[in-house]
Amino acid sequence: MQPFVLYNSEQRKKVEFVPRQSGHIDIYVCGMTVYDYCHIGHARTVVAFDYIVRFLRSQGWSVKYVRNITDIDDKIIKRANERNESIQVLTDRFIDAMNEDFTALGCVAPDVSPRATDYIDKMQNMIGTLVNNGTAYAANNGDVYFEVDQFKKYGRLSGRKLEDMQAGASERVDVEVEKKHPFDFVLWKRAKPNEPFWPSPWGNGRPGWHIECSAMSTCCLGNHFDIHGGGGDLPFPHHENEIAQSEASTGEQYVNYWMHVGFVNINGEKMSKSLDNFFTIREVLEKFHPEVVRYFITASHYRSPINFSDTALKESKTALSRFYHAFKGYEQVYGALAPTHQADADYVTRFNAAMNDDFNTPEAFAILFEVSRELNRALKEQIEADAHRYCATLRHLANVLCLVQHPIDEFLQSTIGQEANGLSDAEIEDKIQARVDAKTAKDFALSDAIRADLLAQGIVLEDTRQGTTWRRAD
Repeated sequence: MQPFVLYNSEQRKKVEFVPRQSGHIDIYVCGMTVYDYCHIGHARTVVAFDYIVRFLRSQGWSVKYVRNITDIDDKIIKRANERNESIQVLTDRFIDAMNEDFTALGCVAPDVSPRATDYIDKMQNMIGTLVNNGTAYAANNGDVYFEVDQFKKYGRLSGRKLEDMQAGASERVDVEVEKKHPFDFVLWKRAKPNEPFWPSPWGNGRPGWHIECSAMSTCCLGNHFDIHGGGGDLPFPHHENEIAQSEASTGEQYVNYWMHVGFVNINGEKMSKSLDNFFTIREVLEKFHPEVVRYFITASHYRSPINFSDTALKESKTALSRFYHAFKGYEQVYGALAPTHQADADYVTRFNAAMNDDFNTPEAFAILFEVSRELNRALKEQIEADAHRYCATLRHLANVLCLVQHPIDEFLQSTIGQEANGLSDAEIEDKIQARVDAKTAKDFALSDAIRADLLAQGIVLEDTRQGTTWRRAD
């Protein structure tokens, strides 16, 4: 296994990764709060860690990948009440929808998907430890708070200092009189009337959001593990609070490396539900093939912001189609790729080097396109050995990123996002046959007219030695 470097958000620089256990990596990623359909921002984080995990495993690393599910939360309670249904019915439905969406995007399921409500006792144990060692306190209102002043390293991930944050805090933070410090955060919430609750030493209530991830991550991976990841909106306060309560509870370093995925922007603004400028994955998949969406996310470096637009996705479709066309050209000449053909070692080495440099997918894609051009050249010049080698290389590298995974014609002929009155596959095949009949009858004017008519309707014909194939225009 080759060493790799990653950008550690806590150190604010790229560093060489050193595993706690030789050959093995533990990864915890903050997952979704399941009260609605997942949006494209969620897709960005999940797809990013999917190709990261896939690449690491392709290099021989053993990876335990944990992504949690928050299934108790203020928003969940509110949505269940609005719909007059139980919290479990609501969360089960959106968990199923979440899994469907991520499966469509080619994401492998995590090794463990802990649900918060299954770890209430572990959360209470952690809170009890914090209360007993003096870093948390029960307030008069029945809530339990973590006392940030008792954790001297508070702010080390985000780079914020308590004294700086406290200045003017009354203008930015709802200061509750029960708190000792305005940035003390809740560990246990007293139950309000008609809310779900669990009995606890501090009265009936439910956990705060931050303690959920500390309990689930340490239960699944131990008190100290390798990598913790999540969206770019989580370093403060969520991950900062996780560090404080976890290390104050266990006395051990919580995480060695922190990874955060860049924002998705819409027209230059960060996409978020609060700004009401977000798109659900399902809405996007009505207009674009799921692999186009995966390509769009994967082609940008995971830490960089990306600007979401129909134009960007159309460009992604055109780019991804180049790989499909290269494979189609190969199959038209040589048929299916034989498993005995070997990938080009130099290209594989360059690809691995790019990915080992903080998962530099833009550089990795540049290598894929270079291989694709070489494949097309070999096909044009009829250099069989090169064609086999470059096709095997492109297939291997695309597989690592879980791209070009669909049957070629299925992708190229996909009707996703097409106008409802577009030609059906059967209608296209009928017109192709009519064109064949016209050519046989030497009615070349009719043959050309049929081709032009199909092209006007977005259907591109390609005449090969094996016959006429077609695809929908990019």
